[in-house]
Amino acid sequence: MSASRNTSGSRAVVLGAGMAGMLAASVLARHVDEVVIVDRDRMPEGARPRKGLPQARHAHLLMSGGARVVDALLPGTLERWLHAGARRLALSAGVVLLGPRGWFPRLPGKQFMLTCTRDLLDLVVREQVLALPGVVLRDGTEAVALLGDPARVTGVRVRAEGAHGTEELAADLVVDASGRGSQAARRLTDLGLPVVHEETVDSGLVYATRIFRAPPGTGDFPLVSIQSDPGSRRPGQGSTMLPIEGGRWLVTVSGTRGGEPSGNAEDFEPFTRGLRDPLIADLIARAEPLTGVDVTRSTVNRRRFFERLPAHPEGFIALGDAVATYNPVYGQGMSVAAQSAAVLRDVLRAEGVTAPGLAGRVQHAVGRVTGKAWDLATGEDINYPGAIGKRPPAAARLLRGYVQRMMWAATGDPLVLRALLDVMTMSEPMTHLVRPSVALGVARGPGPRAQTGPSITPEELALWGLAPR
Repeated sequence: MSASRNTSGSRAVVLGAGMAGMLAASVLARHVDEVVIVDRDRMPEGARPRKGLPQARHAHLLMSGGARVVDALLPGTLERWLHAGARRLALSAGVVLLGPRGWFPRLPGKQFMLTCTRDLLDLVVREQVLALPGVVLRDGTEAVALLGDPARVTGVRVRAEGAHGTEELAADLVVDASGRGSQAARRLTDLGLPVVHEETVDSGLVYATRIFRAPPGTGDFPLVSIQSDPGSRRPGQGSTMLPIEGGRWLVTVSGTRGGEPSGNAEDFEPFTRGLRDPLIADLIARAEPLTGVDVTRSTVNRRRFFERLPAHPEGFIALGDAVATYNPVYGQGMSVAAQSAAVLRDVLRAEGVTAPGLAGRVQHAVGRVTGKAWDLATGEDINYPGAIGKRPPAAARLLRGYVQRMMWAATGDPLVLRALLDVMTMSEPMTHLVRPSVALGVARGPGPRAQTGPSITPEELALWGLAPR
């Protein structure tokens, strides 16, 4: 039986009005009387950027495993995204992809990804959550401290923009979803808790993005992605070109330490031409640039192990980027946030907000969701030249070797490709990769059906005035 809604004047405070925070608020709104969302930024009108989310300017892919969870938490969200201009691209039919071990064929399948700006993704979710009963947004307000003691967090001290003093917000539950710059670990230490263990893997990755107007008639053109090969012992350089709302194409290029892109517009196309394949360079040479080049260097993989605290405080949970951030090229961050919010939903349904030990149980479950994406991302990034971080354990290295061979087999084996996409979209658990039929395909390799060149069609190239390859 689900726990009933608490009607005794209960309150939850959520720090952060991004995707993770809004999804957490949507869950909490069904269990407490008031949910107060606190964010230092002023939320923009419409699908526009905000200061506290600079990475929103770059490519964001919401995988089907995350999109389905968001739609379950907020029914109708998927349709609203599509109505607002997002594209739903089937995997792998809607994607031209050069993976680390070769080109993937384009095949029908049940997985997909959504492409649009991060600003649009956030806007649609934010509008729905703020329409829920009892949800209040305190934007332009900064959290400055947690209230309570080592045993229990009882609220948050905040300061509104322009205010001279602070205000205390009492809460039955505080959820920190304040993103990459979260101060949660330090604030828990200020209450007297031990230091939260933290690990980082830094490949020195730099992202640069430019938006283009594509030629007429290219609205159904596939996403194109040229990925790097971590096994090449060269800096990892890649690019993704994806459709976004308004008939535009967003192109993000990336490079690890020693192979970083610049912020100069005149260097953008030459960088794409120097990748493992010049396809994206050929395409954007025929497109009209609409913006300059935006650059981001804050891309380190960082994980804070809140679940390892010897005694987790009651009344406090960390979610989303406050727990772990990943190299964005893997497209996992938003899906991890969504699945973490689903963990919160499931525990609250069973136990209610004030159940003893609830926060610790949620945090451990969030750690398990986080760990899968962390192992995949850092297991790749640590292999680039100059990467800084702890080498993965033997089990993780074995997993990486298996996944690398799987990517090679997926260039020719449809069963292996679909299993790989099931896991990469966070739709199936890692154990899905070692089912007997999949493992046999991995051992066998791609065979004679291996895709040997780009899976783009002559008709698609003709839309850009390009000859068949």
